[in-house]
Amino acid sequence: MFERIDTVCLTVHNVEEASDWYQALGFNLAFKGQGHHVFTIGNSPTPLTIAEGNISSPANTTHPIFFTKDIKDTYEKLKEKGVEVSELEYIGDVTFFDFYDPDKNKLQVCHFE
Repeated sequence: MFERIDTVCLTVHNVEEASDWYQALGFNLAFKGQGHHVFTIGNSPTPLTIAEGNISSPANTTHPIFFTKDIKDTYEKLKEKGVEVSELEYIGDVTFFDFYDPDKNKLQVCHFE
């Protein structure tokens, strides 16, 4: 089902300003998307993603993003287990959905080629 933690995502007020700050700390900008940037950190296989959003909103808390080879299968398996899931979303080549633990902590699953 899950293959790895794909990224850790932090919500920021302004992605461009935050990106400058992270780069000043030595993070390497690997990808600029609409409203989000992805950084590599040293030799770590897990990047850091910053995404622009409303920090005061509980839905925009820091959350792990898991990668899966078959997102539709993972989605169905979680639903079958009674896990609360959002709808599948598509942004470019990335497909993802949120799911929640019993304490309502948000987690996310993604797939891309």
